[in-house]
Amino acid sequence: MNNKPLSNSSFRKSILDALHHYFETLEGGSIGNVYELVMAEVEQPLLEVVMHYAKGNQSRAAKWLGLNRGTLRKLLSKYHVE
Repeated sequence: MNNKPLSNSSFRKSILDALHHYFETLEGGSIGNVYELVMAEVEQPLLEVVMHYAKGNQSRAAKWLGLNRGTLRKLLSKYHVE
């Protein structure tokens, strides 16, 4: 696994590619709540990775994410992330 950080442009390109793929594979199918779909797909792994690198320290993770600790705790609970 390559642990080299993605640049903003390559990260953005990955997201754009995934979204284009999603819409192209719908083939006229019903579109649901795309915002919720994307947020759920991004938020949970984001929280898991940040908590891993913060070694479970919620104060540190909250600072890195730009959130207050209460908001982080609510998100961790929502996605069952420890």
